[in-house]
Amino acid sequence: MSGFLSRLDPRRVPWGAAGLALRARVLRTKPVESMLEGSGAAAAQGARLAKVLTTLDLISLGVGSCVGTGMYVVSGLVAKEMAGPGVIVSFIIAAVASILSGVCYAEFGVRVPKTTGSAYTYSYVTVGEFVAFFIGWNLILEYLIGTAAGASALSSMFDSLANHTISRWMINSVGTLNGLGKGEESYPDLLALVIAVIVTIIVAMGVKNSVGLNNVLNVINLAVWIFIMIAGLFYIKSDNWAEGQFLPFGWPGVLKGAATCFYAFIGFDIIATTGEEAKNPNTSIPYAITASLVTCLTAYVSVSMILTLMVPYDAIDTESPLMEMFVVHGFYAAKFIVAIGSVAGLTVSLLGSLFPMPRVIYAMAGDGLLFRFLSHVSSYTETPVVACIVSGFLAALLSLLVSLRDLIEMMSIGTLLAYTLVSVCVLLLRYQPESDIDGFVKFLSEEHTKKKEGILADCEKEACSPGSEGEEFSGPPTNTCGAKNLPSLGDNEMLIGKSDKSAYNVNHPNYGTVDMTSGIEADESENIYLIKLKKLIGPRYYTMRIHLGLPGKMDRPTAATGHTVTTCVLLLFVLMFIFCSFIIFGSDYISEQSWWAVLLVVLMVLLIAVLVFVILQQPENPKKLPYMAPCLPFVPAFAMLVNIYLMLKLSTVTWIRFAVWCFVGLLIYFGYGMWNSTLEISAREEALHQSTYQRYDVDVDPFSVDDGFSFAPEGESYPAWGPSEDKSFSYQQMAGAKESHRTSGRSKSKGRHKPPSDALIANDELDYSPE
Repeated sequence: MSGFLSRLDPRRVPWGAAGLALRARVLRTKPVESMLEGSGAAAAQGARLAKVLTTLDLISLGVGSCVGTGMYVVSGLVAKEMAGPGVIVSFIIAAVASILSGVCYAEFGVRVPKTTGSAYTYSYVTVGEFVAFFIGWNLILEYLIGTAAGASALSSMFDSLANHTISRWMINSVGTLNGLGKGEESYPDLLALVIAVIVTIIVAMGVKNSVGLNNVLNVINLAVWIFIMIAGLFYIKSDNWAEGQFLPFGWPGVLKGAATCFYAFIGFDIIATTGEEAKNPNTSIPYAITASLVTCLTAYVSVSMILTLMVPYDAIDTESPLMEMFVVHGFYAAKFIVAIGSVAGLTVSLLGSLFPMPRVIYAMAGDGLLFRFLSHVSSYTETPVVACIVSGFLAALLSLLVSLRDLIEMMSIGTLLAYTLVSVCVLLLRYQPESDIDGFVKFLSEEHTKKKEGILADCEKEACSPGSEGEEFSGPPTNTCGAKNLPSLGDNEMLIGKSDKSAYNVNHPNYGTVDMTSGIEADESENIYLIKLKKLIGPRYYTMRIHLGLPGKMDRPTAATGHTVTTCVLLLFVLMFIFCSFIIFGSDYISEQSWWAVLLVVLMVLLIAVLVFVILQQPENPKKLPYMAPCLPFVPAFAMLVNIYLMLKLSTVTWIRFAVWCFVGLLIYFGYGMWNSTLEISAREEALHQSTYQRYDVDVDPFSVDDGFSFAPEGESYPAWGPSEDKSFSYQQMAGAKESHRTSGRSKSKGRHKPPSDALIANDELDYSPE
């Protein structure tokens, strides 16, 4: 009967178990220790990426990857076709969105600094495997299109220097590619293909070689930028900014231009992919991201001002705007000086797009989410050479077949989505309870946090609450509770529970976790004014905080508060998407001041404000990091809003192409990556190990822990551990042994590490076969 009832266990139902196992797979996270000590193919082969990059190298990579295409191509394209002189405002709006996302990237970078793979790796160790794959897949799209766009821009610049001789020869000799680009003038760009192949070879030769070339080209680009600023001052005309000329397409054109201008700031996330190759990633990554974004904004605004003041917006050449603006005024020599800067800037921008792409592929392949042969690292060049060759070939093929205009617009959508997800992750992590970084989703399991919250609650009741109103108040409550009732453990071990000791290493950096050795008010202990206020008003201080809607004395996040923040963030994302969609596609009703449209906008704004306010009231994780995004939750929330709006401003064709790319990614993940990831293989090995060495009695719950000291039922003996039955041994039956073996098994299993129920279900599903 008991065997029959065990089969009715919900965890034994195939469909239910399959669903729970799928949930466990898509939410599983990568242990941070596996990256700090080396993992994947690189670790297996003994090959590691070289740590040679300084802070200045990272800034140079970030600036170079942005400035080239943005300054020499995007500025003229947006000014002529979208915003006019208002391109300056478009660049500023795009810069704000980039800086907001940049500070979130910087915090992610210092949480898990010794990694490669950028937002992909950060998401893998914090949020889960599926989200990580989705972000990584879209980062590959970003870098793939960025490389192709850089090669196409260089080809267009050489064609402009040759008075379009190259393009005319291609059209007459090779033909056109109708449907892939701009109609009849779209031709197979063989020169762009050759450029992409050459740059791929340079990147595959080694990181130090490519960074050295990057620095030299940046110096040349800086000198040309100074020349443009000084020489352009002699040809500016204020009439080009006359009334009605600054915003010829209105604010809709400015906002549409901002979505395209965002492409010009995309390169900063290259910095986040170099964590494994940076000498001091903890400080270098956030500083380099901030410095590169500010530098790029300065360059774009200054160049756009000179361009639109020298040439009327409708006369700007979209192919080579900075070279042709001097030709209009008869300064022909300047064309060749600017051409040198264009070659340098576009080449370094091309390097900036191609440099991180193989590293993201390398990281994903090393984790088994992409084909593992892509993670091979050359022992000679210390670079992921296979990933370099494959990604460079795909980018070259794309530059051959697709026009620059289509490449730029499609590139923005994948990047904006990746930046949005990074902002979501930072917002979630800062409000989660104490937990090692690889267990971020454990707060969804009540079983995992029950013991920890019980100990903390006991502490609060016994000794952590302030004295009564009549007693003298001597300061804030301290965490000295319950020592007489708890095992003799250290502070960390006492609060995380003995069963979690094996998963907690006090010697390694505890990324994204709460430092349990500090007091309950560690986040306020440094503020002397708050300490004086608490001493002045006594325990009424906490009552006042509650009346003001602030957290009370329990300033640490719990499972309940973490789940509240998660729910609010998901609702916030959906609501922002609906709000931005209505603002864009229902703008006519809003401009006509239709009562229902205005009411709907006001209602959605209020709901967004309420959700942000609810998040604000939750206790924040007091763990201090070398760099933390400021003004939570406002900065990540506003970054989400701006990024979603810019995504929806892109064309429908771009969304269709993006949907096709995502569909291909889903096929790869669910068809290959989910079943071949390193975590999946480890889970299978662990399940095989448990099924080989763990024994169960027929009357014992198959999900209970076997302590190895149970007694055999009366008149029976356990089967032998060895291969021969005649070597088996039996325990002498004692009175009540059968009953005592159950209680003993339960009591002795309390002190042993027992994984969460989700892990048991996932492992059980791996080797489950119906009888």
